[in-house]
Amino acid sequence: MGVAAGPIRVVVAKPGLDGHDRGAKVIARALRDAGMEVIYTGLHQTPEQIVGTAIQEDADAIGLSILSGAHNTLFAAVIDLLKERDAADILVFGGGIIPEEDIAPLKEKGVAAIFTPGATTTSIVEWVRENAGQPAASGG
Repeated sequence: MGVAAGPIRVVVAKPGLDGHDRGAKVIARALRDAGMEVIYTGLHQTPEQIVGTAIQEDADAIGLSILSGAHNTLFAAVIDLLKERDAADILVFGGGIIPEEDIAPLKEKGVAAIFTPGATTTSIVEWVRENAGQPAASGG
């Protein structure tokens, strides 16, 4: 992740049993339209599948979308697996229906940012650019 050679690579994933992926697809498209390479894993992914994909795809970041209420467990599992697989340099951010009181504990576990309903795609794209290693002014 240290050298920004080429576009930012982001894995967008739906962990767990969520059956609704419209928000994840909107974010994936916004990131793609902003010039990032996006790998969308689809529905019902396990933390192991998500981390495996991120490592295989040499991702700079993982964006997790969750609506089911299992964010505390699933986000922590992804963070732990990244550490176990020496891939803790992959940035993890998330979004979805996440209660305000759960955001600080998720950040303490290593989730870099949480975007709740109402966050704009522009703010998410800018945040990923600023935090995943690609300066906004780099002419690509």
